Amino acid sequence: MPSTIITDKLSHWIDEHFDELVAFLQKMVQIPTDMPPGNNAPHAQAVVEALSAWGLNAAAHPVPDDMVKSYGMTSITNLIVRRPYGENGPIVAMNAHGDVVPPGEGWTRPPYGGVVENGRLYGRAAAVSKSDFATYIFAVRALEALGMPLKGCAELHLTYDEEFGGLFGPKWLLDQGLTNPDYVISAGFSYSVVTAHNGCLQFEIEVLGKATHGSMPETGHDALAAATKILQAIYERIPLLSSMRSSIPGINHPTMIVGRIDGGTNTNVVPGQVILKVDRRLIPEEDPAVVEADVRAFIEAAVSGLEGITINIKRILFANALRPLPGHAKLANLIQKNAQEIFCVEIPLTGSPLYTDARLYSEYGIPVVLYGAGPRTIPESKAKQADENIELEVLRKATKVVAMTLSDFLLL
Repeated sequence: MPSTIITDKLSHWIDEHFDELVAFLQKMVQIPTDMPPGNNAPHAQAVVEALSAWGLNAAAHPVPDDMVKSYGMTSITNLIVRRPYGENGPIVAMNAHGDVVPPGEGWTRPPYGGVVENGRLYGRAAAVSKSDFATYIFAVRALEALGMPLKGCAELHLTYDEEFGGLFGPKWLLDQGLTNPDYVISAGFSYSVVTAHNGCLQFEIEVLGKATHGSMPETGHDALAAATKILQAIYERIPLLSSMRSSIPGINHPTMIVGRIDGGTNTNVVPGQVILKVDRRLIPEEDPAVVEADVRAFIEAAVSGLEGITINIKRILFANALRPLPGHAKLANLIQKNAQEIFCVEIPLTGSPLYTDARLYSEYGIPVVLYGAGPRTIPESKAKQADENIELEVLRKATKVVAMTLSDFLLL
């Protein structure tokens, strides 16, 4: 059958079922999955029930409670939907995450309302990445509705640990041998195909001194004064990072921020403890071991020789950069071709300054690219901000792009 007829059939099915798709996404947004507290099993159960109504069996894979609680979460139940079709075809998996950061302040619509207004659906995770629960599920349904012979297998990996790094999401599924796909499409936005992204190192720096009465500061050791020297060293480092450039379009240079500071006892007490939390983003060309050693060295040097001051540097997160793998080009190029046909604009292959759990598939040697429902930029989507939203027409078109890509791989 000519590809134009296949495209028309997929598009027609998605158009006919689009109200159903939107209603499903509304339901997904209306069930909170905030991290913390990270109690995501109820959302997973709702997904299982919705899929069952469409004849799609979702295998639930709960992470053991002791592992989850040691991780600082309440429950994680990851889902795999496996649709085997025929021999001599690839396994194409699609991964989206349901966990989110708390909504925060400043919303003009209910963060868990799933309100549809002026062609947009509003709510926490409407853009990142419960929208791709809908995109990927309905793309598979559209493919199967063709009623044509298929080969290989489509899988849905619906996970709940991206905000904590993905170690109990995709990595846990891979480590347990529960899946081994040939290609992966991971949650992304619609106007670019992301083939690489930054890595991330996060540190907790505990600065210890000796608390004492504010009227006699000379009898203590001021942890805040020592922490200030560390802050100065960090901010002196930042301009140097700006001079390092990645060769990958869409990725500029490494960054470093201090995202949180805690410390002190009271206004009239010399601080005996201060805690800094630092985020260092790595471009794909950097060696994480070298970067970590450098961060530790210059922080220790900043307080070296200060009487009564000790520091503890703890790595709290490490995410490798995503680098293109051999074999990813076929997947990236097909998505690019289909997206340009549906959106009628240039769709670049690019990198991203973010880090995602897509990297975990790459670490297993599996080609992965990021593509899904969303606008041109993160600020436009308001992801992790008040009034996060997804434009419904973009959601519709992204679903068509993914369905077309599945047909490229899986039609006999």
